[in-house]
Amino acid sequence: MRTASRANSRLFLNRDLSWLQFNRRVLEEAQDASNPLLERVKMLAISGSNLDEFFEIRVAALLQLMEDGVDDAGLDGLSPAEAIEAIARDTQELVEEQYRCWNQMLRPALAENGIVLRAVDEVDEVADAYLADYFDRELDPLLTPITIDPAHPFPRVINKSLSVGFLLKRRRRSASAQLGVTTVPRSLPAIVALPRRNGITEYVFISELAAHYAERLYRGYEVLSRAAFRITRNSNLYVDDESRNLLESVRTELHNRRKGAAVRLEIEASANSEVVERLQQNFEVADWQVFRADGPVGLPALMKLYDIDRDDLKFRPFAGRELVLPRRSRSLFNQIDRGDILVHSPFDSYDTVVAFLEAAADDPNVVSISQTLYRTGEKSPIIDAMVRAAARKEVTAVVELKARFDEAANIRWARYLEDAGVQVFYGAVSLKTHCKLAVVARRTENGEPRLYAHLGTGNYNPTTARLYTDLSLLTSDPQVTRSAHDVFRFLTAYSEQRHYDPLLVAPVNLSERVQELIAREAEHARSGLPARLIIKVNGLLDRGIIEELYRASQAGVEIDLIVRGMCALRPRLPRVSSRIRVRSIVGRFLEHSRIFYFQNGGEPELYLGSADLMPRNLYERVEVLFPVNEPTLRDRIRYEILEAYLADTCKARLLRPDGSYTRPRRARSGAGFTAQTFFMELAEGRAMPSQIGNARKRPRSSRPARERIA
Repeated sequence: MRTASRANSRLFLNRDLSWLQFNRRVLEEAQDASNPLLERVKMLAISGSNLDEFFEIRVAALLQLMEDGVDDAGLDGLSPAEAIEAIARDTQELVEEQYRCWNQMLRPALAENGIVLRAVDEVDEVADAYLADYFDRELDPLLTPITIDPAHPFPRVINKSLSVGFLLKRRRRSASAQLGVTTVPRSLPAIVALPRRNGITEYVFISELAAHYAERLYRGYEVLSRAAFRITRNSNLYVDDESRNLLESVRTELHNRRKGAAVRLEIEASANSEVVERLQQNFEVADWQVFRADGPVGLPALMKLYDIDRDDLKFRPFAGRELVLPRRSRSLFNQIDRGDILVHSPFDSYDTVVAFLEAAADDPNVVSISQTLYRTGEKSPIIDAMVRAAARKEVTAVVELKARFDEAANIRWARYLEDAGVQVFYGAVSLKTHCKLAVVARRTENGEPRLYAHLGTGNYNPTTARLYTDLSLLTSDPQVTRSAHDVFRFLTAYSEQRHYDPLLVAPVNLSERVQELIAREAEHARSGLPARLIIKVNGLLDRGIIEELYRASQAGVEIDLIVRGMCALRPRLPRVSSRIRVRSIVGRFLEHSRIFYFQNGGEPELYLGSADLMPRNLYERVEVLFPVNEPTLRDRIRYEILEAYLADTCKARLLRPDGSYTRPRRARSGAGFTAQTFFMELAEGRAMPSQIGNARKRPRSSRPARERIA
């Protein structure tokens, strides 16, 4: 039974096709000659890694629905089978475009800059001798060649590992051809560097090296054909949320992930058809799931080239602005008492957030710390601070074990923290903990108990904080901190309240309140009051919120949406969404902040948080949106940060009603404006907020009577 009408396709875009459009925008950064060369290689590798995850999660889920006989249509009216048909077409085209970028743009440019990728049979005698020695010393001892026959079944090829398939024939008898397989060891670099000569460094792919010396692996065989291949498997976790031991359940399923059903076969474009056919039969993949690689199999391996010591081919180094505290300030806590602190990372150094957590650990007046951990990274000073604190005060950590692809690391951290004396919890049953909160209980010099909090849009990860754009708020506002404390009770004891004002909390009331705030803007517009919405998120898929945005547009509200990735809303539809504009920004840093601005009839409200407007965030996770109450900070976000994004003419792409994206028009002078570059220059003192006015006029007042959109 189909649950959605095909008429929905007029109002909603398909989420998966929208995501593929996002990955095309990532690929455009690899194609953009204005970016440094190794940064372009990095973006191509990222586009490959993104596509890996798309197949592991989204394609795998759709195939599972088809296998289960589910024919329900999505918002866009497509059934799983119809969505797969469209995905098959788009992904094949995308992969062809990726390899055109590599072969026609990046590989020749690398060669021009002394970084040469060679086939093994193209190197000279000196290099050939080096590779032969490397194979004997490093590679050969780690290879296990297998010939597939009744006594030797097909080996278990783990997810995304690189292998080489061979078509073999015995020399001494005229037996039929056999399939041979060897897995390329992941412990060795995917790209092998040859000794540098004459200012040029040559590289070969290790899979080509394993294939080249096939005769040493299969003595007594004639090697008829050889081809590198790579399998992508279903990596969805199917964890029993009612399990008595969630940690052990996740650990077991994480092991099983490596052995999930195959959802994609990547293989060299020159592969013999018989090799392809035999691999298809073994992995049970359809023709559309086979991707011919006209270049290195497994584009994420190109990230190794980014490690080359060539600063001249990378972005110039950038360190965020240090938020200097007044010399007379006795502590960071005293500074927060004087006013909230806003951190816009990476343009403001994330060290301010780390300093807050370290101060909480080391200050003898702090009696307890509660913190969520979603993705924290290795060698974390934040983890170190929690361990130090646990020796002297109460420390609670809510660790999300099911943070996709970080499960193993989070299991290690959970064990480590427990051993150090931290009280570790895994959040509410059946809900992922995605909110970014830390609450510190401290006694002031007068003995008065006071709560302090950090609330953010990004993970507690100092490494990714240099790569992602996020916003953090440090506050001692009694209402905000008390509500944040109540959220921790919800996470540790499932002590649910009707509301957590002034915070909006999913799955309790976040979706409902956001829809109410959008409806309030619509009512202001109908009453002739200033009405404007600006929302910045990573994804917009929730039907209820999209329909509320449509109603607001029809009521006269001007709406700007900055949506990095998936967007199911169709902008600029006559009589439906004519006042809605959607843009996506992909640049040097990954856009990760979530911002919600409501003009509210001239009394603006602004929220930050961890939540995207997608069903999984709104109903299956614990998420928090928090208000920015101080007018100066609110104005900075509205007129400096959001306005810069809306003025971007270089890295922005505008969504069309049909789901495609186009570049915005540039100023008549031909000059372009890039928001992220502006933020960097602003942090370095080389720019002023007034520069945004070249593309958009900055209002003089924070409460303009009526805002106009260029």
